[in-house]
Amino acid sequence: MKSIQSTLLLQHPNILHTFTTRFGGVSKHPFGSNNIAFHVGDDEEDVRTNQLLLANLIGYDLNRLTHMRQIHSDEIVIVDETFTFERPPECDALITELIERPLMVMTADCTPILLYDPIKQVVAAIHAGRAGAFKDIVTKTITKMQEHFQSDSVDIIAVLGPSIGVCCYEVDSKIDAEASSLGLGFAIRKEQGRYFLDVNMILKKQLSKAGVLPSNLEEIDQCSSCQNESLFSYRADGKKTGRMAAVIGLKQ
Repeated sequence: MKSIQSTLLLQHPNILHTFTTRFGGVSKHPFGSNNIAFHVGDDEEDVRTNQLLLANLIGYDLNRLTHMRQIHSDEIVIVDETFTFERPPECDALITELIERPLMVMTADCTPILLYDPIKQVVAAIHAGRAGAFKDIVTKTITKMQEHFQSDSVDIIAVLGPSIGVCCYEVDSKIDAEASSLGLGFAIRKEQGRYFLDVNMILKKQLSKAGVLPSNLEEIDQCSSCQNESLFSYRADGKKTGRMAAVIGLKQ
C-alpha cells in the first residue's frame, strides 16, 4: 500500500500516522483500488479488507480506530474508550489523549488535517473542506484541545494532507460572495470572470491566527485533482469515487 507521511510527525516515534493514496487495496473500478470509505457504494468486504491492510501497515488494532460520519460541519468529538469502529460518531473532527486509539479522517478533495501536541500528548484529526474552512473548524478544534487538555497552541504540530488546490477548485459567484462576507475574500482567485477557491490558504491563516507556529505547520502540497492518477478526487473522478484516509494515533 502506497502512502504519504509527514516530515514533522516522523520526528516523533510515539506517533503513528499516514495519508493514503488510491493504490494498494482490493477495491474494483471506480473505487480502485484503495478505497477506505464504506459510504460511497463500494463492496463492504473490499473496504474492510482495505481498512485491515492499512491497520496492518502502520500498526494498530482496527477495532480501536475511530473514524467519522462526516457532515461538513463544525462538530467536534472527544474520543474515549466507549467508541468503536462499527459506530462512528457524526462529526468532522476528533480529539483524543488515549494511547492506541487512532483517529481517521476520509477525503477526496477536502483537506485532512492532523494535529499533535507533543507536550500534553493529544492528537486530533479534522475534515476541512470549504464548509469546514468557512465555519472555522480548525480554530474550534484547537480551542477544544486547550479547554479539555490544556494544550498550548505554540506546541501543536499541524499537517495538511493532499487536497484539491486553487488550480482546480472552481466555485460560483455565490461562494465568492459568501467568502467575502466572512472576511475570506483573500482566498478567491478571479480569472476572466471565473472564481477559484484556495481552501488551504484559509486553513493556514486560521492555524496561524490560533497560534500554531510556522515551524510547526506542514502542507503536503499535492492537488487531488491534478494528481488524480494517484489520489481520489470527487471532482476529477466525476463524483463516483473512493476516499483516502489520514490517520493519527498515540503509540505505547
